[in-house]
Amino acid sequence: MISEKFAEARHHMVLSQLRPNRVTNDRVAEAMDTVPREEFVPKELRGVAYLDEDLEVAPGRFIVEPRVFGRLLQEADIQSTDVVLDIGCGTGYSSAVLGFLAQAVVAIESDPALVETASEILSRLESDNVAVVEGTLADGNAKQGPYNVIHINGAITTAPQSLLDQLAEGGRLICVLGSNPGVATVYRRQGSNFFPRAVFDASVPALPDLMSATSFEF
Repeated sequence: MISEKFAEARHHMVLSQLRPNRVTNDRVAEAMDTVPREEFVPKELRGVAYLDEDLEVAPGRFIVEPRVFGRLLQEADIQSTDVVLDIGCGTGYSSAVLGFLAQAVVAIESDPALVETASEILSRLESDNVAVVEGTLADGNAKQGPYNVIHINGAITTAPQSLLDQLAEGGRLICVLGSNPGVATVYRRQGSNFFPRAVFDASVPALPDLMSATSFEF
């Protein structure tokens, strides 16, 4: 009965939060209608798991509100053959959704406890194409790259060059630059150049690890 209630809330989230906010990609909608958001939050937050709010899962780590996350995924245009790098994965929710859309996901988290938590949840949910790796967020994971898509969980000041360099040709980095409000931005790689495109205003919590990282200016 509880799982049915969550499934109903998840479907309502797609219909009332994603669809009215220009998330028209059916694959993105299906992914977010499938991955159980409630499994990735503390037990005391499960009852509000499907509100259109950022949910804090650990100090400095949030599950970004559904409508912003959904639109970012749509702008990334993730293909089933893509390899994705997920930066600051927290408890692993974004990684699970990305794994539904892509061929493989490398999730980076600097907090060892969160690496363990995310790995356990993703294993339990049989997200077998997602690997959680402990590491410095700004460093990414070059040895598993290059990546077709890089997703950054949380607002940052500017996109680190160290991450942009890990994009494949034509690869996209999706992030929110700044706050109050920030700007959802997609960088696309063409040769040695990286072209940013502002797509919509978005206010999300900061990702502290990257707020002062050495970065790419435009």
